[in-house]
Amino acid sequence: MDCLFCKIIAGDIPAQRLYEDDECVIIRDIEPQAPTHVLVLPRTHLDSLDKASASDDKLLGKLLLEAANFARREGFADAGYRVVINTNVDGGQTVFHLHVHLLAGRPFIFPPG
Repeated sequence: MDCLFCKIIAGDIPAQRLYEDDECVIIRDIEPQAPTHVLVLPRTHLDSLDKASASDDKLLGKLLLEAANFARREGFADAGYRVVINTNVDGGQTVFHLHVHLLAGRPFIFPPG
């Protein structure tokens, strides 16, 4: 498979791993859009949120819970953070392996970009 995130998860491409368990890996984004910008990657390859089905409900919940857990561990949960899942080309997705962006450390406006 020629998936960047699958290669990172497999250890074929180095990345700054901040957390990992049997279901996901959290790494720093190499092009941060905020002082804190990490990616929560499922170990299981799924192209995008659009490709998810009811059988992926536990995995999707796990990704969001790990984003919240990371925010609490790192001490910025109370100040606030943004969680983003870009989906497909018009949604801004550039790597087609579902992933959650966790951004913090500055105020965010709505609507985004």
